Amino acid sequence: MSGQVDGKDYPVTGDPNTDTRSYYKVNDHTLAFTTKKADRVTISGRGVVSADGKTLPFTITGADLRGTTFTNAVVYDRE
Repeated sequence: MSGQVDGKDYPVTGDPNTDTRSYYKVNDHTLAFTTKKADRVTISGRGVVSADGKTLPFTITGADLRGTTFTNAVVYDRE
């Protein structure tokens, strides 16, 4: 992660599909982000830490440069 959790756009290097990324805190358990290419939001995502702090389900939605949409969901478990 590069940047601050303040909702501002920060430059991304090394990814031809992304110019900037921003992170923001929704509440005490939720972090969200967006990525942009040419000032257009291409991907957004949200992760919510469980109350016990042991799981983090994360959902990411977006579209590639051709306009093909996608949704990915992952769950991280703390061991």
